[in-house]
Amino acid sequence: MDAALAASATLLTVEPHMTGIGGDCFAIVAEPDGRVHAINGSGRAPKNAHLEWFVENRIDSIDITSPHAVTTPGALRAWEKLHARFGSFDWKRLFADSLGYSRDGFPVGPRVARDWALLEEKISAHEGGRKHLLFDGKVPVTGQRIAFPALANVIERIAKEGVGAFYEGMIAQEIAETVQALGGFLSEEDLAECKADWVEPISTRFRGHDILEIPPNGQGITALILLNMLEDQRSNFAPVSPERMHQAIEYARLGYAVRDAHVADIAHMKTPVEQLLSLEMARNLAAQFDPKRRNPAIDVPKTPGSNTIYLSVVDREGMAVSFINSVFSGFGTGIVTPRTGIVLQNRGSGFVIKEGHPNAIGPGKRPLHTIIPSMVMKDGKPTHVFGVMGGAYQAAGQAYVLQNLFDFGMDPQEALDCTRVFWDPAGNILAESGMSQNIFNALEA
Repeated sequence: MDAALAASATLLTVEPHMTGIGGDCFAIVAEPDGRVHAINGSGRAPKNAHLEWFVENRIDSIDITSPHAVTTPGALRAWEKLHARFGSFDWKRLFADSLGYSRDGFPVGPRVARDWALLEEKISAHEGGRKHLLFDGKVPVTGQRIAFPALANVIERIAKEGVGAFYEGMIAQEIAETVQALGGFLSEEDLAECKADWVEPISTRFRGHDILEIPPNGQGITALILLNMLEDQRSNFAPVSPERMHQAIEYARLGYAVRDAHVADIAHMKTPVEQLLSLEMARNLAAQFDPKRRNPAIDVPKTPGSNTIYLSVVDREGMAVSFINSVFSGFGTGIVTPRTGIVLQNRGSGFVIKEGHPNAIGPGKRPLHTIIPSMVMKDGKPTHVFGVMGGAYQAAGQAYVLQNLFDFGMDPQEALDCTRVFWDPAGNILAESGMSQNIFNALEA
C-alpha cells in the first residue's frame, strides 16, 4: 500500500493532466490470506446542485469544462483510509518524491508533452491554468524541466498535517471560491464533509475465476455484464478476426446501453445490482446480437474521454493492490486554483440532466464513474491484479483482456498488445494500428 500511494503521489506531479489531488480514487486490496477490501473515493455533487436549477436554466448536459462538472475531490480521503488500514511507512514519507519533483523540477516525458500540447486551449481559459500549467506562456516540450512550486506547498502541507489541510482551511476556501466565481455550487462545507467509503466488491464467475469490481457508481458492473454474456454464449472465433471484433463491439454497445440507463450512485439506482448481473439479463442482451450485422436498435452509448493513471502492486508478503486515480478529462475541467495550483476534476459531466433518471444530478450524489480497478480470484486467492486506462473503454477493455487470457491462452503482454476496437461519440468504429484491411472490409460489410 505504501508503494501504491507513493507512486500515485508521484504521478500527480509528473503526469498532472492524468491525475491529481483534485480528482478521485478507487482501490481493491487483497490480503495474503485472501481477504478482500474495496474503497470508493469518488466525490459527490455539491449540496446546492439541484436538478430543477439545471432544467429551469435550460442546461441539458454538463460540459467537461463547466464549473458544474467540479465534484468534491475524493482521492485524498481514500488515500487517508487506505494508509491508516494497510500502510506501514510514515504518512509524510509517501510524498517525498512527489514533493521533490514539484519543488526541484523534472523533465517532461514525451507522451505527457504530446497530451499537454493538445490541451493548451483548455488550460489557457482560466487564470490558474495560465499561471501554473504554461511556462513562459507556452506548454512544455519533451525533455523540458519544469516545477510546480505552488503545488509543492500544498503537497508539503498535506504531508505534514494530513488531508485535513486540504479539505478545511485556506486550501478548501480557495477551491470553493474558484468554482463559485465561475458560477458553480461547490462550497467549503461540501469539501469538509467529503469522505471515502469501504464497500463490498461485486463479482461474477468467468472461466472458473471470480472477477471483482467496485459496485456502482462505478461502471465495473458493465464489465461483469459483458463477461456474463461471453460466459453464457461461448464462441469459437479467432482472437483477431472480424467475427470476434464484431461481437466485441456489439456486446459492448449492449452492455453500455444498460450502463447508461441504470447505473448511478447505488443509493439512487432503481434496478438492483443482482438483477443487472443475472443470467436472465445476460441472455436477454445476447439475444439482441446479430452475428451478421450491426443492430440498429442500439443507441450509441456515451463515451466520455479520460485521462487516468492505473497501477497495480504486489508485495513480497502477497498483498495485492489494484489502484486507480484520475481527474477524468485532460486536466479535468481546466479550472485550476490560482494560488495553490490544484487542477479540479470534471466528474460531474458524468451526470445527466433528465428528470427521473437514476444518474440525474442532485445534491450529494455521486456521478456515473468510469475508473474501475479490478482483481481476479481463484480458489480464494488473487491471481490477476489489473485495470485499464481510457474512460468509457475501460469496461470493454477489461472483458477483452480477460477473454484474451482465459479463452485464447495469451500471456499478459500478448493480451494487452492484441489490437483493440471501440467507437467514438459519433458511433464510428476506431481500431488500433495493426489490424488488417481484410478485417476492416469485413466489419464494413
